[in-house]
Amino acid sequence: MSVRLKLTLSYAGFLMIAGALLLAAVWLFLLRYVPERALIVPGGTPTRHGVFPIRSRLLDVFAPRAAAVMALLLLFGLAGGWFLAGRMLAPLTRITEATRTATGGTLAHRIRLPGRNDEFRELADAFDAMLERLEAHVAEQRRFAANASHELRTPLAISQALIDVARTDPDRDTGEILDRLHTVNTRAIDLTEALLLLSRAEQRSFTPEPVDLSLLAEEAAETLLPLAERLGVTLETSGGIATASGSPALLQQLTTNLVHNAIVHNLPDGGTVHVTTTATAHPRGVRLTVENTGDPLPPHLVATLTEPFRRATDRVRSDHPGTGLGLAIAETITRVHDGTLTLTPRPGGGLRATVELPAADGR
Repeated sequence: MSVRLKLTLSYAGFLMIAGALLLAAVWLFLLRYVPERALIVPGGTPTRHGVFPIRSRLLDVFAPRAAAVMALLLLFGLAGGWFLAGRMLAPLTRITEATRTATGGTLAHRIRLPGRNDEFRELADAFDAMLERLEAHVAEQRRFAANASHELRTPLAISQALIDVARTDPDRDTGEILDRLHTVNTRAIDLTEALLLLSRAEQRSFTPEPVDLSLLAEEAAETLLPLAERLGVTLETSGGIATASGSPALLQQLTTNLVHNAIVHNLPDGGTVHVTTTATAHPRGVRLTVENTGDPLPPHLVATLTEPFRRATDRVRSDHPGTGLGLAIAETITRVHDGTLTLTPRPGGGLRATVELPAADGR
């Protein structure tokens, strides 16, 4: 049976039980005032068939009328119950239709259920929010897959071209071709590893533990110091203990990506990178800030830098252009740690990246 039919039978059954109880109460009430024997009225005849029937005749008088009332209650309960059940389940029907539409691949449909803020309205609003997030996620995944295919196709096409050159021109210097193949292959490997890291970060497959961001900042600065010296960038770290809760490996990757991005996207000479870690009280958390000098950046460009494969190539001050996933990975790692990554252009040029994470319990 459908839910509507079940509700209809439930309404009708409840109404029949209520009617039966009411008639039973009336029956018991009447028994108190109906005599057991016929009354003899002075100057008249026995009222055996008058307005005061004796108790033995009461059932003959009351039962047909009670049966008629119960029949009317049954018809009224079925009709009214069917109507009320339909009105109550109408929002659920709209939600079901929206679900079927989404199952068919159309995620742009929204229920937008009107009316009071009841359970059905909350369910419809939650379903609309889920569809909105799902549509955005699918669009992002499609865009990411297209960009990844394009980025991977470039080194593969270059490798194929170099191999074809080596095959058609045996007298060409193979050392130069091998060096270029090595460079292209290294870039393809870096890009593949970045894609895998981005995929693992989105899965939240880690056990949170206390992590001091100040130690991670010092380790990232020590690792990237040779690159900074080669590019003429001054790298500084400061701040106090800032203990967050999360994955040490992912948070180390987050810090390294931000510092590396600040180094390679800097001034041609005399640039600086400053890394600070602080603990905040309101709200209680920790903050990692990475600032670098550089060219002035328009706000609309800064707002897109966390998108995969989004580069501002005029800011690159390195022979290695990167994979275009550094800030995208940093944003993903921040999000899976329930934090926020904010990018703002500095007034004098350059970029300020601020990561805010919840503090570890008891820290």
